Amino acid sequence: MSPEQAIAEVFGLYEAHGTADYIGEPVSQIEHMSQAAQLAMAEGFDDEVVLAAFFHDIGHLCGRGDANMGGYGVVSHERLGADYLRRAGFSERMTRLVEYHVQAKRYLTFSQPGYYARLSDASRRTLAYQGGVMNAEEAVAFEQDPLCAVSLRMRYWDEQAKKIHVPVLDLEVLKAKARKLLMPRRDF
Repeated sequence: MSPEQAIAEVFGLYEAHGTADYIGEPVSQIEHMSQAAQLAMAEGFDDEVVLAAFFHDIGHLCGRGDANMGGYGVVSHERLGADYLRRAGFSERMTRLVEYHVQAKRYLTFSQPGYYARLSDASRRTLAYQGGVMNAEEAVAFEQDPLCAVSLRMRYWDEQAKKIHVPVLDLEVLKAKARKLLMPRRDF
């Protein structure tokens, strides 16, 4: 698949399904994804992280019709989304960040007293489908991963990206970032 085909297909999911409700939250899918990307941009993160923040829940869109979490989205959406983005040609770093946003939730419920209580009702309900609270062994392994710190930031953006009346980011800005990442490098 060419970079332009990948961009058309991936962003086509948002154009087709982005206005759908974001599983038990007061915003649409596209509003949630846009806010997460805007938070990453505001903190000065690179294009891979910004796009990972935007794409973190793409598994809910590309996995439509798969098993769901009691009406709160698609089971294993993080893995489905990461695999979908890998097939589209995105980097392993970016796709692992998409995959890790659920692990970050599991980690934070283990490591931070009170984090569970701060989760939205929908996030609490899906936690059981996502493996529940991490155990100590899983937490130590997650802490050793080089993407742990960025994954935790993504999780906070995920939780914050549920505000109503926030303008949606121009998708052309994100498409340009995706184009830069997908285009073959030419070293002269």
